[in-house]
Amino acid sequence: MTHQKMIIFSAPSGSGKSTIINFLLQKGYPIEFSISATTRSPRGTEKHGVEYYFLSLKEFKQKIERDEFLEYEEVYENRFYGTLRSECDRIWNQGKIVVFDVDVAGGIRLKELFGDKALSIFIQLPSIEELRKRLENRKTDTPEEIEKRITKASFEIQFSYMFDTIVVNDNLEQACNEVEKLVSEFIAK
Repeated sequence: MTHQKMIIFSAPSGSGKSTIINFLLQKGYPIEFSISATTRSPRGTEKHGVEYYFLSLKEFKQKIERDEFLEYEEVYENRFYGTLRSECDRIWNQGKIVVFDVDVAGGIRLKELFGDKALSIFIQLPSIEELRKRLENRKTDTPEEIEKRITKASFEIQFSYMFDTIVVNDNLEQACNEVEKLVSEFIAK
């Protein structure tokens, strides 16, 4: 498994990493997005097996016991996210590079596991104030959820130095171009 490549994106919620990843996925590179598993409920029009594998807390814990995750994290109380080994195998068996959108702890763990076979990118916002604005404009979270995310983001930013590179997303087009250059160079290695 370690002979396969991966690209890891981590960032505080609301940083724009999903937009950047979607930009990259449409560029025709031999990459595919790894669908994470989570115990959270679907938001809006999200569907099981498309945006996430939505699992009950019991199902998630059973998969932990059976060692079916490369990494997992309890991001908030009883809200787990994780990367299923079977999802990575599915993508690698197609000869593609796995693209991850994972929390900071998961990103660090994956980089430690895969070393030079992984490119880890931390997407950073210009400020916490900008994060608050973006989260409020998304209108997907309650004010309490937004406060939780702000607190978590302030903590996560402290670990950005543990990633191969930090891309500041204060201009989306520039951030997308910078990430594309990094990914293109990584694929060519």
